[in-house]
Amino acid sequence: MFYWILLGLAIVAEITGTLSMKWASVSDGHAGYILMLGMIALSYIFLSFAVKKIALGVAYALWEGVGILLITLFSVLLFDESLTLMKGAGLATLVMGIVLIKSGTRKVKNKSAEVNHAAV
Repeated sequence: MFYWILLGLAIVAEITGTLSMKWASVSDGHAGYILMLGMIALSYIFLSFAVKKIALGVAYALWEGVGILLITLFSVLLFDESLTLMKGAGLATLVMGIVLIKSGTRKVKNKSAEVNHAAV
């Protein structure tokens, strides 16, 4: 469970960092850029710890996919960007892809069970 929390923190940091990138580009000052750099670095650090126990494909798909989904939705709400039918279809496809990747990942409990199963 701890590693899933780390993955969640990585996603939150990625979303914050990416949204602050947009904020920095439309406002004056350097606070947005500093926040962006810190959050994106923190996101990668959390992700690197999360993949110690979560399959890399699953962790990356969730990190990137959930990040894209929420960044798109927040950019519509916060920055008045448009959400077209094509973007909505892309987001729905993205969610389906994440679900398929997660459901297609099998967790092996121990090596002996895997060897016995392969021998049958």
